[in-house]
Amino acid sequence: MTTVTRERLLQACDALLQPARFKDYGPNGLQVEGRAGVGRLVSGVTASRALIEAAIADGADAIFVHHGLFWRGQSGTVTGWMKQRLALLLRHDINLYAYHLPLDAHAELGNNAQLGKVLGFDLLPARFGEQDLGFLGEAAFDDAAALARHVEARLGRGVTLVDPDAGPLRRVAWCTGGAQSYFEAAIAAGAQAFITGEISEPQAHLARECGVAFLACGHHATERYGAPAVAAHLADELGLQHRFIDIGNPA
Repeated sequence: MTTVTRERLLQACDALLQPARFKDYGPNGLQVEGRAGVGRLVSGVTASRALIEAAIADGADAIFVHHGLFWRGQSGTVTGWMKQRLALLLRHDINLYAYHLPLDAHAELGNNAQLGKVLGFDLLPARFGEQDLGFLGEAAFDDAAALARHVEARLGRGVTLVDPDAGPLRRVAWCTGGAQSYFEAAIAAGAQAFITGEISEPQAHLARECGVAFLACGHHATERYGAPAVAAHLADELGLQHRFIDIGNPA
């Protein structure tokens, strides 16, 4: 098995995802330092205790996730769930790499690009929203209900649809996770339907008043594709072993 240094893996992550380009809600990169050498990499969506325990059982030297441990506005104390997660990582000497917005934005391997691929949309070069995180694509659906059925089949879960009966859909916008605040930017970009993970109260009114369909498809469900795509790419580049472990989440 090939082994690289944790610094070499960090350099490869940063070169691919370019975190310096983004204003983010937490630190991107190596969040927890583990052993010096990395030969086996586990990827997942969130650095939950369940994922860490599964990675330990799998013999991982490093974990690569979208949702790391540290976020702006946290108390900064190492107690409760934070202590439990950190204790596991430190006891087993496992490195934790986390990339948030850079992983959403990557043009080929990121969450949005991979979701578009899973849903079979033809990507358009234009982006929208804060830091250009939102993606646009061409599609062909008779109505929003048909689009919702298609998304449910591809993601394997139900969706919440606010359908203003906009008629045939040809231009779709999406941004994974908790991007409901991007809805107005998607409307301004000419979208006839917007796909994201979550919905808040204002979006239902906006959908009905603006005639643009809104589909809330699950935060986890829309963001489980970028981390394994990036980790698999890095593993292939560096000669590492890789496994994606999907910890189910109804959100």
